[in-house]
Amino acid sequence: MVGQNVGQRIGIIVKGYPRLSETFIAQEILALERRGLSLHIISLRQPYDALNHPTHRAIAAPVTYLPEYLHAQVWRVIRAWWRARRRRGYGRALRAWLADLKREPTRNRVRRFGQALVLTEELADSLTHLHVHFLHTPASVARYCSLMTGVPWSCSAHAKDIWTSSAWDIETKLRECAWLVTCTRHNLERLRAMSSRPQTLGLVYHGIDFQRFPEPESTGSSNVGRSSNVPVRLLSVGRAVQKKGYDDLLTALAQLPEALHWCFEHIGGGELCAELQEQAERLGLASRVRWHGPQPQPAVLDAYRAADIFVLACRIGDDGDRDGLPNVLVEAQSQKLPCIATRVSGIPELIEHGVTGILVAPRDASAMCAQIEALINDPVWRVRLGRAGFDRVRERFGMQHGIEQLAARFADRQSAGEYEDDLRARRVVAR
Repeated sequence: MVGQNVGQRIGIIVKGYPRLSETFIAQEILALERRGLSLHIISLRQPYDALNHPTHRAIAAPVTYLPEYLHAQVWRVIRAWWRARRRRGYGRALRAWLADLKREPTRNRVRRFGQALVLTEELADSLTHLHVHFLHTPASVARYCSLMTGVPWSCSAHAKDIWTSSAWDIETKLRECAWLVTCTRHNLERLRAMSSRPQTLGLVYHGIDFQRFPEPESTGSSNVGRSSNVPVRLLSVGRAVQKKGYDDLLTALAQLPEALHWCFEHIGGGELCAELQEQAERLGLASRVRWHGPQPQPAVLDAYRAADIFVLACRIGDDGDRDGLPNVLVEAQSQKLPCIATRVSGIPELIEHGVTGILVAPRDASAMCAQIEALINDPVWRVRLGRAGFDRVRERFGMQHGIEQLAARFADRQSAGEYEDDLRARRVVAR
């Protein structure tokens, strides 16, 4: 496989890098790099997390940051435009951008074209392929750059980018990208219904790296919450944003019987942290809830192993945003942790109700409460669900299969002897 990628240099375009909440992207980059692919990370934003994961530190690929705000690096943008305007593909890219801008007259749309200009003139001539994570902003930058340069692009689509983007924007990108993969069957069905080229779309679960999430020694605790000194530990990992449903989860926790002794631990940042802490105060839960904020992966792994039950109350946001298949559920189940979640998006592709975990309807706090109470009271059931979830993850959600699929897609055209000729033809046309 390594030999099939000789001569390729792939630009990986992401919204921001590094990001604690996007470990699945970092793990994919590292795995592809270890398979011999030459990668260059291109970030649309500067990093804002104070911490990073060991995975980020293991990645050797160079990182280029495009101007996050065009006015802050105006001369960089002007220099790029001055050079790009001479390319034969510039007029085509400009027309495409103006048509998009007419439909979406926003600063963000202007920023995307400016970033594409900088990418075109600073990096694109050294790259043979562009691959973007997320079908909205990063894909727009890749598309405009591709139109100017002839460098083909592909995409990994995930969640918000699929469900909150305009249909016209998605349909245009599905026509023009070389290929696209997404991380749930639920997402794939939606995209295939919008595409004139459904054969170019595929399903690739993120999966997890079992070396970083090895099988735990513990098989679960027998704690049933009878002692205030040793409460049952409930855990959730996720950003404090509307689609994660943490307000619903706090409402459910407030309904648990007084006689049960439990504590709830949350790992993650997010815009609703302060609001959720105030809600916990109002509900009388402040003494039972611990807010840990964003944490690196080793700390998250320790939290999984110390917990008794994992809970996640995802829902569809008011703007249509939703999760795909939250990676934290796969991680939790890899540690034999029994999981309670909601029937949203791709979650039922991982959790089979009553077999590998528990599912409830989104926004049903009473049902969530009842299932949490039932699991607290039945440690034998917890162990059984934890083991079944572990077996499912080990069987179907290892990272390696997805990495092999991606590596094959990157290598496919070159291995057929067509890649370099086609790339040369594209660039001649663009220039």
